[in-house]
Amino acid sequence: MSKREDLRNIAIIAHVDHGKTTLVDAMLKQGGVFRENQHVDERVMDNNDLEKERGITILSKNTSLNYNGVKINIVDTPGHADFGGEVERVLKMVDGVLVLVDAFEGCMPQTRFVLKKALALNLKPIIVINKIDRPNARPYEVVDEVLELFLELDATEEQFNSPVVFASGRGGYATRNPDKHDGTMKPLLDMILEAVNAPEGDENAPLQFLISNIDYDDYKGTMALGRVERGTIKEGQSAVLCSKDGTQRTVKVAKIYQYQDLNRVETKEAKVGDIVNVSGLGKINIGETLCDAEHVEPLPFVEIDEPTLSMTFSVNNSPFAGQDGDFVTSRHLRDRLFKEMETNVSLKVEETDSAEAFKVSGRGELHLSVLIETMRRQGYEFQVSRPVVINKKIDGKVVEPIELLMIDVPEDCVGIVIDRLSERKAQMMNMTNSATGYTRLEFKIPSRGLIGYRSQLMTDTRGNGIMNHIIAGYEEYKGEIASRQRGSLIAFETGTSVTYGLFNAQERGNMFIGPGVEVYGGMVVGENSRGGDVEVNVCKKKHVTNTRAAGSDDALKLVPHIEMSLEQCIEFIADDELLEVTPNHLRLRKKILDKSLRAKAKNKI
Repeated sequence: MSKREDLRNIAIIAHVDHGKTTLVDAMLKQGGVFRENQHVDERVMDNNDLEKERGITILSKNTSLNYNGVKINIVDTPGHADFGGEVERVLKMVDGVLVLVDAFEGCMPQTRFVLKKALALNLKPIIVINKIDRPNARPYEVVDEVLELFLELDATEEQFNSPVVFASGRGGYATRNPDKHDGTMKPLLDMILEAVNAPEGDENAPLQFLISNIDYDDYKGTMALGRVERGTIKEGQSAVLCSKDGTQRTVKVAKIYQYQDLNRVETKEAKVGDIVNVSGLGKINIGETLCDAEHVEPLPFVEIDEPTLSMTFSVNNSPFAGQDGDFVTSRHLRDRLFKEMETNVSLKVEETDSAEAFKVSGRGELHLSVLIETMRRQGYEFQVSRPVVINKKIDGKVVEPIELLMIDVPEDCVGIVIDRLSERKAQMMNMTNSATGYTRLEFKIPSRGLIGYRSQLMTDTRGNGIMNHIIAGYEEYKGEIASRQRGSLIAFETGTSVTYGLFNAQERGNMFIGPGVEVYGGMVVGENSRGGDVEVNVCKKKHVTNTRAAGSDDALKLVPHIEMSLEQCIEFIADDELLEVTPNHLRLRKKILDKSLRAKAKNKI
């Protein structure tokens, strides 16, 4: 066994918005990746349109830098719990992790989740307290919180004694003493070389290469991303690909690419510990092992947590179907969903009794909404149903997923938040006050209790509430939870909405559309201020007469309508409604568009 002292493999793990990608920017800049006069976008690793718009990391990505003659491979991982599958699989490629924690917010749900996975794999952690330059930062208190979390997660003595570095990704510096710094990232880079174990292995032993991700290139085709666990992989080498179901096939390695800075660079061979892309393997799946042809020994792969939420994706059958999308048939929809499952390991796609509908299961609302948004931008047109939580049976009892929920709210909103969550079967675990006038509330709540709650929280806290949640396990079914209290305003006929019709309809509740919008009968155009659905004629024009009266012809004033985002639409839809998704439109609608048929279906229940 030999050590690769010229190499370190690390992943950066943290809760969403704690500054992982910004910290990577600073490390790359000071690692000499960019020219001095080169213009570099913020969060250069977030190169996906959705990531740039939302300001979050969705896909894990690789880069590298050279420091003091040592190559440091860096994996930037997502911080949102819904993309935990991206984190779990890449941890198999690294020997150490930077546990990044905000110097003000402290440990959050995703910090607990990813740290638990890292400790279970016996990875070497380095605690990085980031954003020490922000107002109200409390770096020493946060260090104590992180160490308490280590104890809760049964860390070993060695892991508990992990080194601590303080940093400001935006300021571009790191230090071992938060009261002074030299303006560089050197203390963090030095700590990586000191604390993270160098990869070990026998480069002369038979090959073992574990596929942890799949990449695609228009010219090179499908490529396997992974780490050489044993031996050496060479260009043109014959090997055996071992699938998780036990099947094996012989393949030939076409090209090998290493990460150098932000680029992929071709290389003739890669040794034990190297993280590389390999092309020429044909159809591959995450978790498979590439082995030496004469020594077939597949590696175990990390178990990905099960999905907790499912939605039905179906072919669009509304009166406006086919007007926007390029891909509208069931075959298009099926092929796209099953292709997504190849790279999105947390996703599960199942066929249903209908050839036009598919059950898609994921880790949460955001996980599924990102898939929906990606597909609509690619030209797909389809419909989705209300999210449904996936229950399980253990020892004959029905159990449901339970989430750990953290909410930061102004002190004067605490009462209403607790009341609303108690209606959703939440159990309060902790409450702490901060010096900023905010109170942190911690709950255990069934996953189904969170569906549609985010918009309710924004209303109750006047937009000042911050919520984070993560799956904490499964518990016995908690009983019925009251669903949406208000009904829908439904378009009476097909046509174009006009100001006069909307003016009369807005007395019933909040409108989702303005004038000049094409609507069809059965389409949801607003939220009723009371329970139950009401049909409104938003296409109704003013009756024209030759009689004029003072004041009757004054301009009608409309209340500004609500622009519904994709997540708000998913939260709003009821069990008897669907969301029609096209490249240019999001339309809420009833499953049964005809009023008389809806009434008959309701009477049968």
